[in-house]
Amino acid sequence: MRLTNLRDEPADYVRAREELRQAEIELMRHRERVAEQRRRLPPGPVVDDYVFEEGPADLQAGDTPVTTVRLSELFTGPGRDLVVYHFMFGKRQTEACPMCTMWLDGINGVARHIAQNVDFAVVAAAGTPELRAYARKRGWTGLRLLSAGTGTFKYDLGSEDAEGNQDSTVSVFTRDDDGTVRHFYSAHPRMADDIDQRGIDLMSPVWHVLDLTSRGRGEWYAGLDY
Repeated sequence: MRLTNLRDEPADYVRAREELRQAEIELMRHRERVAEQRRRLPPGPVVDDYVFEEGPADLQAGDTPVTTVRLSELFTGPGRDLVVYHFMFGKRQTEACPMCTMWLDGINGVARHIAQNVDFAVVAAAGTPELRAYARKRGWTGLRLLSAGTGTFKYDLGSEDAEGNQDSTVSVFTRDDDGTVRHFYSAHPRMADDIDQRGIDLMSPVWHVLDLTSRGRGEWYAGLDY
């Protein structure tokens, strides 16, 4: 199958490109099998109804009053899952993580589309004022921002260690008909010794665009100004 109408394509290039296309097809099929395997997970463990702190819904309306909201209250209706992004910011992570910032910049842009099917929230160890100030700087008007600095949520879900070091993580929760909240799935960037940064790659269109190029991702951190 030819993908272009360009003239004078070298024969070795055409052969290599077709081999790559077949590999990409198999990768897509395997990704679909993995996604189906994830969806077939049995009911996960019941989790505590954690309490978070939250400022006004309007990010530009200041930082008070600060109210509390429980994990179970983040579900906006029956039959909806809850996705939580653990933001590396707070405690020993005194500066917001640039990689997390990239992910959340993108998610903020498509938040209203995500909300058609699932609920989404960002949880950080940083206090409410610090978290909201950074969100204003980034323009995250579409994200629900929660502080978990005084609770054990991030530690229990593996995005914080006993010393307060932070990690980026994505967690998914379900809610039973009786209101019981269960942990469904979590993923970290570090999946194995040889997979140090790519464990939640599917959340980042930036990296997928770079992966299409001849140089790949390269030194992605170079030149960042956050």
